[in-house]
Amino acid sequence: MYLLSVGVFASSSSGLSALGVSLNALIIQLITFLLAFFVLRKWAFGPIVKILQQRRQVIEDGVKLGDKMRSDEQALEEKIERTLGETRIKADKIIADAQETAKQMVRTAENDAKNRADIVIKEAAEKTKQDLARAKSKLEGEIVGLIAQATSAVLDEKVDAKKDAGLIERAIAGRKEF
Repeated sequence: MYLLSVGVFASSSSGLSALGVSLNALIIQLITFLLAFFVLRKWAFGPIVKILQQRRQVIEDGVKLGDKMRSDEQALEEKIERTLGETRIKADKIIADAQETAKQMVRTAENDAKNRADIVIKEAAEKTKQDLARAKSKLEGEIVGLIAQATSAVLDEKVDAKKDAGLIERAIAGRKEF
């Protein structure tokens, strides 16, 4: 019955044939389209949809990974800032310790230098005392010789050793009193 109505519809000049469309060709194209649609749906659309879903998943994973990388980068930058801050604090402490150590070393060196200078001064004073004692002894020996010569010249005679020693001692005693 359907075919009859299609045939009647097709034979009328006021229907689709007036537009230049053949009903038989339209039915064949519709059947071909449906057949192609079912074949493509069974064997092509499934794999294509599967591939599209995989691509969508890959893209979503990439977006998630990018977001995670941004958050990881931000966390890493914060960690780097904290570490740099801690490192700066440690470096400042090391520098302060080094400066304090240097000051202490300077103080120690100054004290050592002062102690050495005191030792050198004491040694010089001792050496001066020794040199002075030697010079006094030498001077006394020369004075004794001069007094003996002066006594011989004044008395115009050679005095014996006893007299010479007595005169010398009196002369030295007289010099010491001054």
